[in-house]
Amino acid sequence: DGLNTVVPYNNDIYYKSRPVIGIKKEDVLRLDSDLGFNGVLEGLKEIYDQGWLSVLNNIGYPNPDRSHFRSMDIWQTASGANSYLTTGWLGRYLDTAYESRKKAYEAIEVSGELSPALFGETVNGLLVPDLENFFGPVNELKGFNKPGFNSGNTNLDYLYKTLADLNSTAQYLYQKSKIYQSKAPYPTWGLALDLKLIAELIISGAESSVYYATLDGFDTHVDQTSQHHNKLNELGNALNVFVHDLKDNNRLDEVVIMVFSEFGRRVAQNAANGTDHGTANNLFIISSKLKKPGIFNSVPDLTNLDQGDLKYTIDFRSVYASLLHNWLGADDERILGGEFDRTAFI
Repeated sequence: DGLNTVVPYNNDIYYKSRPVIGIKKEDVLRLDSDLGFNGVLEGLKEIYDQGWLSVLNNIGYPNPDRSHFRSMDIWQTASGANSYLTTGWLGRYLDTAYESRKKAYEAIEVSGELSPALFGETVNGLLVPDLENFFGPVNELKGFNKPGFNSGNTNLDYLYKTLADLNSTAQYLYQKSKIYQSKAPYPTWGLALDLKLIAELIISGAESSVYYATLDGFDTHVDQTSQHHNKLNELGNALNVFVHDLKDNNRLDEVVIMVFSEFGRRVAQNAANGTDHGTANNLFIISSKLKKPGIFNSVPDLTNLDQGDLKYTIDFRSVYASLLHNWLGADDERILGGEFDRTAFI
């Protein structure tokens, strides 16, 4: 719920629309004269005060879909609302960026299941939720790691090669993870543990270019306040330790973090003191290389809604275009299948 995350605390319409669940002014961590973080986001506020966080408002796309599944599919594949793609935007980046080097560890997801964003034509991301449990069973396949195996059976050879690649990848990641074992004060659950693993791989020098993690629990249709606050607190604290772990080990300059959701919530609270599926939302970019830290663009306009929902002013694919072109040095038009104005945050 973007409006209860980055709160328009000086907007009377916000409080009239959310008489029960609106965040009180005295509970807001003020960012400027219009917007402030939810009071449980001290961790993000500290990153913001360092000049390492940019808040992008009103991110969305034309003809938005309010289904979790379809909207997430749109965000992950970078498709239009009425088109369907079988590869993800990061998967297509991997296809084009590593045409001569197809390593399974180019992109790693550390939570949930492998996201469609990491599906490519020739390169997919790898799901590694726990390196210890990943390495152990895969290491049992080490007998397959023999060069030049050829059974004469195409299907068997493909399976053999896949197992050999998996074994090699498991060995590589396991060895890298032992180079640096973080002593930073990460919380001992959930997202924080996922980010701890990512930090250890980055600081250890793993060659992966993309890391992906998820945090669920934000579908707050009923009694939103306590659940939303708990999830935001988890997010803010985990990100704060992660960013400082990278900074303390001289890696923050090499990393850009994007924090997004597939949509925001409706402006008005519902009858159950929750919020229903909406459209446009805010998005966070965290980096020590920001061109414009702070509030990047105009605040949400609560006087000009689309059937009760916020209107987008920045297409999410413009954010992707900037990350691909300005940070990853990739051909954003080829990957996104068209030209999108690059959003100059990095």
